[in-house]
Amino acid sequence: MKFLVSIIIPCFNQAQYLDEALQSVLDQTYENWECIIVNDGSPDNTEAIAQKWVRKDSRFIYLYKKNGGVSSSRNLALEMVKGDYIQFLDSDDFLNKEKLELSLNLINEGHENDIKIIVSDFRRFINNPNKTLNPYCNLNSELLNFESLLYSWNATFSIPIHCGFFKASLFENIRFPENMTAHEDWIVWVSIFKTGSKALFLDKILALYRMNPSSRVMTKSLYEDQIKACEYFKHYLSEQEFYKLSMLLISRYYKSNDDLKCRLKATKNSNSYQTGLMIKKILKTFGVLKLSKSLFPIILKLKSK
Repeated sequence: MKFLVSIIIPCFNQAQYLDEALQSVLDQTYENWECIIVNDGSPDNTEAIAQKWVRKDSRFIYLYKKNGGVSSSRNLALEMVKGDYIQFLDSDDFLNKEKLELSLNLINEGHENDIKIIVSDFRRFINNPNKTLNPYCNLNSELLNFESLLYSWNATFSIPIHCGFFKASLFENIRFPENMTAHEDWIVWVSIFKTGSKALFLDKILALYRMNPSSRVMTKSLYEDQIKACEYFKHYLSEQEFYKLSMLLISRYYKSNDDLKCRLKATKNSNSYQTGLMIKKILKTFGVLKLSKSLFPIILKLKSK
């Protein structure tokens, strides 16, 4: 039986990367797929690029919706998928051409053990998918369980959503929380493994994660969304599980705050910092500092002409 794979790509203001992402879909060695491109109200030329690919290959499907966030885009596509399996892909990321084929092969090998998830390894890239960098964490099979995903997420690892390859039935009752702009994938990973679903680790680099300086993870604080995640888990976890998670998160924040204080103290005690303070005092004594402050805007104005 030739399984259909549904690939879900949410897009918001990432038109400059969309061609590469869609090319990585078109290049897949496994050809029985549909790719649902969801434009989340992008003000750029996302629609023109997506429509170009729809005309190129009928397996691409284009949807437009009012801006509501990445979760609402994925959820809209989840309502429409026809596939037996689901592959997520953000519009600035990239798939190895064998991602679908090798994932399906491994699922077929583990069919007797009712394997529903394949997680492949990944690497990072900046502009060229052919020039990759080390991943920000090391994935392995021992991490693919409920406890690791709940208690160690963002402490020792996290899994880019496009590393996963999922049986579609897992999403019959699971959706991405739409009130969050980050950590929404953490909730979905935990929800899936909470059901007791089994996974296999595919020790091959089949997903590439773009280091995008304009991404929501790089431009926004994640603390608010982590609090929202805790509020979600409070109603989802057992009392014991939630207590353990709360204690772990509080401990991490205290440690992070202490580490920051220590680094700040070390900086202030460094020779270079003390030298800078001394120079500042000398300049202030002779009135040079005040003069330089008044001249600086004028210099910048002249430079811009």
